Amino acid sequence: MPADMSPPCRRDGARYCRVMPVQITVIGAGIAGLAAAIALHRSGHEVTVLEQRTDISSGAGISIWPNALAALDEFGLGEAVRASGGRVTGGAIRWRDGAWLRRPDPHRIVKALGEPLVVIRRSVLTELLTAALPHGVVQTSARVTGIHSSGGSVRVHLADGDSRDTEAVVGADGVHSVVARTLNGPLTKRYVGYTAWRGVAAFPLDPAMAGETMGPGTEVGHVPLGPDHTYWFATERTPEGSRAPGGDHAYLTATLASWAQPIPQLVAATDPADLLRNDLYDHTQPRRWARGPVVLVGDAAHPMRPHLGQGGCQGLEDAAILARFLQLRPDPTDAFAKFATFRRRRVRPLVRESAMIGRIVNLRPAVLSGAASRATGLIPETVVTRHLASIAGRSAFRLPTAGALPTG
Repeated sequence: MPADMSPPCRRDGARYCRVMPVQITVIGAGIAGLAAAIALHRSGHEVTVLEQRTDISSGAGISIWPNALAALDEFGLGEAVRASGGRVTGGAIRWRDGAWLRRPDPHRIVKALGEPLVVIRRSVLTELLTAALPHGVVQTSARVTGIHSSGGSVRVHLADGDSRDTEAVVGADGVHSVVARTLNGPLTKRYVGYTAWRGVAAFPLDPAMAGETMGPGTEVGHVPLGPDHTYWFATERTPEGSRAPGGDHAYLTATLASWAQPIPQLVAATDPADLLRNDLYDHTQPRRWARGPVVLVGDAAHPMRPHLGQGGCQGLEDAAILARFLQLRPDPTDAFAKFATFRRRRVRPLVRESAMIGRIVNLRPAVLSGAASRATGLIPETVVTRHLASIAGRSAFRLPTAGALPTG
């Protein structure tokens, strides 16, 4: 967008549509990085994305909750995402023998959160985000080794010995973020005691079965990924770095064989080559999200366990809100500091709650975990849906306004 053109004004009539273009380098082409690049580009800024990988289309599935759909709507991709995934309107919880622990209204998510949850392949979401940027904006095989801020600019150092000068940097380089370590010093991680498997099954899931199936020390989530496929995950306590002798697919086939359908069917319908396994870690939360013209977004700023399904969703919120702050505050140093204050209030409780859920599901001995999982069915549905709406409803996503900027 030429410097003398303004991005489209918002329907609320806010008078911050015209922006002073800033040269911004986004480090990392994951969901948060690509989304931030789109939102900033559409606000009139000159954006470059540096990514160390050559292929950014990996991954299984991801849940896009209504709060994140609202964020996507802000930079014009909400409808494309809705059209590319499966929709979940209810969400139930069963015990491993098929007994229902919670079987709410089949349209509970729509009523409580404003619209269905969308489940989409990560590769498809990445393709949609990448296609929304001009050719050449995303530069792969560009591994960043460090950044140095001086005055009003930032120098980005690359592994090949090259360096780039830019006016601002957005660190979206994940849980092992170089940018986060630059701002905060060493950041550690701790194995949480359990691992997660993720897969896409060539299996059409009955929408009424969308949700979770629980067992002592084990949980399996399953949601439709369009009419013919199902995205599923499983977690279980296991030693760090361990591997099943016969392979993960054979291990899960045997471990989940006695569980109620469709759990065994989902495992059977998943290509073993596409089954992903990742040990889960708690990462030190960066104390500093912004310094000068450098800011963190996504997992680089707020790494969290997957139990609320909000990791990627909060990265999408970050993108829309960061672009808005640069509309409200044209100086990146000021905008980034205000962004960090604003976003911490939203994200920190989610990080804590996601970790708490993980600890409960994986209590030891396993009988305690099972008792805790069964007890969730006793919580009144109104309480559950009200809390869920505060986390993932469309109304949970809030943009800053000129009259309500955070202080400090």
